[in-house]
Amino acid sequence: VVRRRLLQRYEHQPFISCLAGFYSCRWKRYQRRRTEPGKCCCKTRECMFFPLLVGAFCFSLIFLYMWGEAKNDYNNFDWYNYGNLGFWFLWSLVLLIVAAILFMYITLLLVLAMCLLAEGQQLYLHWSHKIGTFLVLGFSVSALFVLSVLWGDQWKTVRLSFQITAPYLHIGAITIMVLLSWPVALHAIRADKKVVQVIIVGPYLAILLFLFLIPLGMYSPCIREVGTLGPKPALIGHRGAPMLAPENTEMSFQKTIEHGGDGLETDVTISYDGVPFLMHDSTLKRTTNIGEVYPNETTQNAAFFSWDALKELNAGTWFLKDKPFSCMGALSRADQNQAMNQSIYKLSNFLRLADSQNKLVIFDLYRPPEKHPYRNSWINRTLEVILNESGIKPHLVLWLENDMRSFVQSVAPGFQQTMGSKAPVEDLLMDNIVKLNLAYTEMSSEDIRKYAEANITTNLYVVNEPWLFSLAWCSGAHSVTTNTVHMLKNLRQPLFLMTPQQYKIMWILTDVTSIFLISLIFAL
Repeated sequence: VVRRRLLQRYEHQPFISCLAGFYSCRWKRYQRRRTEPGKCCCKTRECMFFPLLVGAFCFSLIFLYMWGEAKNDYNNFDWYNYGNLGFWFLWSLVLLIVAAILFMYITLLLVLAMCLLAEGQQLYLHWSHKIGTFLVLGFSVSALFVLSVLWGDQWKTVRLSFQITAPYLHIGAITIMVLLSWPVALHAIRADKKVVQVIIVGPYLAILLFLFLIPLGMYSPCIREVGTLGPKPALIGHRGAPMLAPENTEMSFQKTIEHGGDGLETDVTISYDGVPFLMHDSTLKRTTNIGEVYPNETTQNAAFFSWDALKELNAGTWFLKDKPFSCMGALSRADQNQAMNQSIYKLSNFLRLADSQNKLVIFDLYRPPEKHPYRNSWINRTLEVILNESGIKPHLVLWLENDMRSFVQSVAPGFQQTMGSKAPVEDLLMDNIVKLNLAYTEMSSEDIRKYAEANITTNLYVVNEPWLFSLAWCSGAHSVTTNTVHMLKNLRQPLFLMTPQQYKIMWILTDVTSIFLISLIFAL
């Protein structure tokens, strides 16, 4: 019997050696110490550092989750950095990779620590890992702080994501608590005082009870009875299909139409000689080859160029060079050739294309800067193009610009008047508003339902990710503006859609199974 026990202990040593080696760089058996019953799992200095390890894990997890859910807006983040740095780079993807690597590193350390505790070994984190822990903690906290200051709306995205992911995060949290039950039970049993046992087990049970009861306060519009889901939101191409073609070009809008988009969204600027054209940025540097054609005019406002100068620029080669989205697919040879030959698109041509395909149009209309000849007649000039030059059917135009709205209604009563912000229903009806165009962070199923009862539909922008589109669908949105018409068109039903009965069964099974496993572990 003694020989068998010694052999079992000897055979178990390589496993403990690996754990201690990776965690403490103590590969030799004589370098390690077992935790005596009733004693602390580590020395005072290590006891003070262990909460830092846990804190680094928590903050890195929060940042990774936050940045992972921010994928919908990565292009906005990269565009912001382009404006500050002057060159295009996929900083969003780099940040995601760094966050994932740091999280995996700190998670590995925490798992090693839990395994060592479960084996009754004293903890000693090697100094190199302590430096790594401080780096992870510092990076995560700093990144969260900077993003909160510069991009605070992203927390609204996180809150929205909980309406989709909360049921599954709940299962994940319960699973972690089941895994932690082994070291908790082991140290509680080894404790030689009741007070110590209460200190160990009490917080664990409190957190477990909290997790068991969380679903009582959980809400998701995607948890609904069968037959209550509204129609799929219409898809409006944001600057066309910017993942498939250069934004705001004829090719981009044609791609949206090919993939079944219901509408087209764009941005309108007026040239110095009064020709409305499509351009999002205030300068031409990012989306044209102005650096080659007019190298001394790269910082000049786009509105100060004449149409003759603008039509000489190439608006497609940048797309193949910079690849503005991290998840862009490979283009065919024909598409590459077509993209390379795109030019700046006139508003009149854009409207004719939309009219020929019976597609809705919505656009941001930029007022020309000071000293521009159309500074005070920009709306009149735009109306001339829409009504007299394009021939588009008025009901296809979602008029968003709020300036001179009464005048616009008098000369173009057929436009669908659209407001870019929430307002009392009475005020909207007084202004003949039939649609709201809202940022997706303002999504609220209650508000969408309230406006729908007054025959005011809601469009949400910019919705790219399937989970966010699913949430908009379940919330009752009438349409969304998106960069991913080609992806969302194939979505047949919302992701994570379930009935209350299905969720209740999932919740109860998770809780009952975890209670059984935890009780079994404590009993053993």
